[in-house]
Amino acid sequence: MSVLFIKNMVCNRCVLMVQKEIEMMGLTIKAIKLGEVELDAEPSAKEKEALHEALVTLGFYLIDDKKSQLITRIKTAIVELVHYQNNDLKVNLSDYLSRELGHDYNYLSNLFSEVEGKTIEKYFIAQKIEKIKELLVYDELSLSEIAAQLNYSSVAYLSNQFKKVTGLTPSYFKKIREKKRKPLDEV
Repeated sequence: MSVLFIKNMVCNRCVLMVQKEIEMMGLTIKAIKLGEVELDAEPSAKEKEALHEALVTLGFYLIDDKKSQLITRIKTAIVELVHYQNNDLKVNLSDYLSRELGHDYNYLSNLFSEVEGKTIEKYFIAQKIEKIKELLVYDELSLSEIAAQLNYSSVAYLSNQFKKVTGLTPSYFKKIREKKRKPLDEV
């Protein structure tokens, strides 16, 4: 068994693309999820290099060093929490990450800041802002419902944070509806 960590694998379409590449190489996938692939057997150095080259052409990267793997796991956990788990984000982020990753939050926080040049909290907020943009574009929920879903204490707090990050109010963003959203791997 071998676990591969893959940078930029942040959406279901990404998972399908990576899965297709791995299967085309004749490798057997035991499990696959955002940022991570578990293979039945350890690939040879030649297979790993070929996989790396194939993934790079698609915008993905195999991650070998432990620190980068942990950073990828932090990002993946946050992306899953904000974008793919339909709970109301009423979890404590530090407790959630510690539990999911099996490390003390202070260690995770310091490592993330050191490597990424920004805090976990700023990354989390950026992901929430992208989710707000998505929900505004879909136009199915009111701002109050979006605030509740993303665990904001008030619409005013959501609006202030949205404007601070994007420079736009949510209502103005909703009006212009241009491609103001970023791909999740660019957040």
